[in-house]
Amino acid sequence: MRLRVLAALAALSLGALTACGQSGGTSAAGPLRIMAPAAPGGGWDQTSRTAEQAFKAADPQRKVEVYNVPGAGGTIGLAQLAGEKGNGNLLMTMGLVMVGAIEQNKSKVTLTETTPIAKLTEEYELVVVPAASPYKSLADLVAAWKADPAKVSISGGSAGGTDHIVAGLMAKAAGVDPKQVNYIAHSGGGEALNELLGNKVSAGISGVAEFAEHVKSGKLRALGVTSAERVPGLDAPTLKEGGLDVELANWRGFVAPGGLSEADKKTLTDAVTKMHDSQPWKDAVAKNGWIDSFQTGRQFADFLAAEQTRVKAIIAEMGLVS
Repeated sequence: MRLRVLAALAALSLGALTACGQSGGTSAAGPLRIMAPAAPGGGWDQTSRTAEQAFKAADPQRKVEVYNVPGAGGTIGLAQLAGEKGNGNLLMTMGLVMVGAIEQNKSKVTLTETTPIAKLTEEYELVVVPAASPYKSLADLVAAWKADPAKVSISGGSAGGTDHIVAGLMAKAAGVDPKQVNYIAHSGGGEALNELLGNKVSAGISGVAEFAEHVKSGKLRALGVTSAERVPGLDAPTLKEGGLDVELANWRGFVAPGGLSEADKKTLTDAVTKMHDSQPWKDAVAKNGWIDSFQTGRQFADFLAAEQTRVKAIIAEMGLVS
């Protein structure tokens, strides 16, 4: 009889363990995948791969993989994420660019179908020209812009994204119709950079980290940065110093698929917090000139909702949406 009781208890224990392992959809303790919803070389890709190394340092036993899904300002990746409902092993890097692209591309899938996990960083935008450019200052660029907006081509990230918004705000501040901006959009920062280095465009706009090394090497000339004050270690005036009343900080963060269990959401949030607190992440933030703006939970969810309202108003004013 005693043996039968022990056997029954063992069976119950095994069943309970199995049930726990299967609850909440995909267990968030498994291999972690990070989607960079853009081509290699841009800010989301850089953030994703930096986070990958920090995740591995914070938890050496866990496998972490980054993969790219480029196109349409991240909305193609967003649609794929929506199809992973309940998957607690998946994060998508996103940010201000995606908020604008959802409006610009009239995406059927929106951020309401995701689970906000964490805001990570903020980064100012840098306006540059090729080293051989005739524009030695922001005033030179603005003068040419006013004379013939079509002849001043500006290379940057996705249509409706942060770079495009900065171009539109600059045009408005300069007295140029934002609808006349000759903006050349790319799904990854690498393509925009190649156009600049090849002297194929008049100017370029991107995050400080993506252009800083090329400015230091002399391959690009910085005309202005979108910060309120000069960025330490960067030889660039602010746009306000150059005569344009424009200030904007890009931001990036993580969202997960919708439909997560509370347990999986907590596990992902805890893992991202541990990653954020790691030394490799702190070192990368300092090296890239990023601003640590870490938020999780309700604070990030509220911020995300407010940003959607704010950005929608901005791009409507710029004529980027009908």
